[in-house]
Formats: sequence, structure tokens, C-alpha cells
Amino acid sequence: RGLNRVTLIGNLGNVPEYQVLEGGVSVAKFSLATNETFKDKNGKTRTETEWHSIVLWRSLAELARDYLQKGSLVYIEGKIKTRNYENKDGSKRYVTEIIAEQLIMLDKRSESDE
Repeated sequence: RGLNRVTLIGNLGNVPEYQVLEGGVSVAKFSLATNETFKDKNGKTRTETEWHSIVLWRSLAELARDYLQKGSLVYIEGKIKTRNYENKDGSKRYVTEIIAEQLIMLDKRSESDE
């Protein structure tokens, strides 16, 4: 038995790309930046950013389309999925994505939203 579970909190790197596929199934994709801050061997504080490809389906995709924008802070829970394809020159390429199963918007609501 295995477990494939990912939990991320980060900021959107771009506006979600939204589309409706055959059969009316909606999908949204965006990049998510997570930051890790630590002290290096010289005691200097450093921050490293990791980028993740996020994929949302159906109602989560519609939520992303309607409410998320570049820079939005979100909590994502889901699973890692790696798929492969052949590019134009016939080379095999691999893409690792996070398939989101839960999305929570963490941005503070502005007074104009209330």
C-alpha cells in the first residue's frame, strides 16, 4: 500500500489557464511558487523558490478561473502525477504535475470584497 499526498502553500506565478475539454469537462492550470528560507553555512539568510505545476479539474477549475489571479496565496492538497509525451523531434519528455483535490484561498479579504 502506498500514499501519494502533497500539501503546498504558495503564490500563483500566473493567471490560471482555463479551458473546457470535450464533454464539457473544465480544467485550469497554473504555476505555484513555494519559498523556503534558511541560513547558509555562513549564517546568511537565504530564500529558495520551488515552482510547481498545478492542475485543477471541474468545479475547482471554475473556482480558480473566477477567483484566482497572479500572486494569490493558496493552500493546495492533492497528488503527484507524472506523464510523458513525445516532442516534435521525437524525444520523450516528462512532466510532473500536482493534481489538486482541495483548494483553499488564503488571501486576506479586502474591504471592497465584503
